[in-house]
Amino acid sequence: MRFVIARFPFDLTRSGVLESMKGIKPEHAAGESVIIGRRTYPVKQVGQVITRQDRRDFSAGEVLRAMTQLGFTCRSLVPVPVSTRVPTSMEQASAMLGAPLPA
Repeated sequence: MRFVIARFPFDLTRSGVLESMKGIKPEHAAGESVIIGRRTYPVKQVGQVITRQDRRDFSAGEVLRAMTQLGFTCRSLVPVPVSTRVPTSMEQASAMLGAPLPA
C-alpha cells in the first residue's frame, strides 16, 4: 500500500515491515507503540527504520495510521481522566478510617 509519511510516498507491505524490523532491538516504549511480531516498538523507532528518515521529520500519527492499515496492533496514549472533585471533610475522614468513598 502507498502511504505518505513526512510528505514522501512509501510503498509499504506488512511483510516488508516485518522484514525491516527483523533483528532490531526495541527501545523502551513509554508512549505510542506498535506490536510487530512479538515485540513492542515505539512508533518513532518503527518510522525511522521503515522510512530511513530522522524521527523529527514525521509525526507519530502518520506512522500509526500506516501501521494500523497494514494490520499491526497499535497502542496510543490515552489521557487518564483526572477527578477535579474535592472530597468533603466527612469523606476525607471516612477515607482515613478505611471506608470507601461514595461515587
